[in-house]
Amino acid sequence: MEQNLILKIMLNSKDKVAVWMEGSLDDDYGKMGISAMRYLDNEIVCVIDSTHSGKVVSDVSPIIKKDILIVDSLEKAKQMGASVLLMGVLTSGGILPDHWEEMIIRALKLELSLVNGLHVNLNDKYSSYIVDKENQWIWDTRIPQFIPKIGSGEAMQLNNKRVLMIGTDMAAGKMTVGLELYSYLKDKNINVGFVATGQVGITVTGRGIPLDAYKLDYACGAVQQAVMQEKEKDIVIVEGQGSILHPGSTATLPLMRGTCPTHMILCHLAHKDTLRSPDWVKVPNLLSFIKLNEELANVLGTYANSKVVGIALNTSRLDENDAKNYIAKVETETGLPAADVVRFGGDKIFDKIIE
Repeated sequence: MEQNLILKIMLNSKDKVAVWMEGSLDDDYGKMGISAMRYLDNEIVCVIDSTHSGKVVSDVSPIIKKDILIVDSLEKAKQMGASVLLMGVLTSGGILPDHWEEMIIRALKLELSLVNGLHVNLNDKYSSYIVDKENQWIWDTRIPQFIPKIGSGEAMQLNNKRVLMIGTDMAAGKMTVGLELYSYLKDKNINVGFVATGQVGITVTGRGIPLDAYKLDYACGAVQQAVMQEKEKDIVIVEGQGSILHPGSTATLPLMRGTCPTHMILCHLAHKDTLRSPDWVKVPNLLSFIKLNEELANVLGTYANSKVVGIALNTSRLDENDAKNYIAKVETETGLPAADVVRFGGDKIFDKIIE
């Protein structure tokens, strides 16, 4: 019997959230907190970051159009009514820095529940510090909830559209673009599902699989099970992870085999012609990279004839004029629609999914 992917603990809609972003409100490590501020339905009462205390988030992060107050302490967040602390900073490899321990213990002693996106199981380490055993909890979003069957390509037998986000790098916008597409299709009353495959998507949607926490033998099966549980949807959007270009990533093939995608959207950082790290790895010609991904997904016609239908660009480091010129350049070079879906909207890419 298949286990449902709804997680054991998730946010209650009435929970008021404080987002801990210490030192990372304006860098790539803060993507969990930034995404929570963009997509989480819960009320966010404040952001904690002593380096920007007294400002509002829109002063520091231009992609967040919300005047959420930034404070410098957990105590102030508690006074403002927060009952949950969302740890919005992610680390390379999902490790727990030693200097975070004081913050975690203090938060628990203040009777704040925790949302944790690191690989470390905080329940194992810190549950003894929970004060209110009835109402307080730690949600380790990156802990697998089930052991799947080995993947079998079952999703290829479905008649729906399955859209996989792929990228030229880690943190290239795959989750953001997937959620923007999901919102776009829902607004058009299309029967659409979203499969979260990482801690951010899981936190926002309350369900999914932490793909990078599964053993490799089980990864394809985990993706497949998540996709099959959305089989009644006309369109299923699958959050991407990693990149086939990155020497530290093994996520792309399990996602391709488990999803058997019919469509893909390539996500790319517009200001980078190398990986962020290691920066000696150059990003190849985008059209050639697209063809490589399509061939991997299709395997000489064995699987669904999956095509990249558009390129989602993160142009946040470029001014508006340079961003628009870069988008036009990519469209000319690839013959595909390109857009910064956050900055300028993604209609011309997203409509390709509906066609």
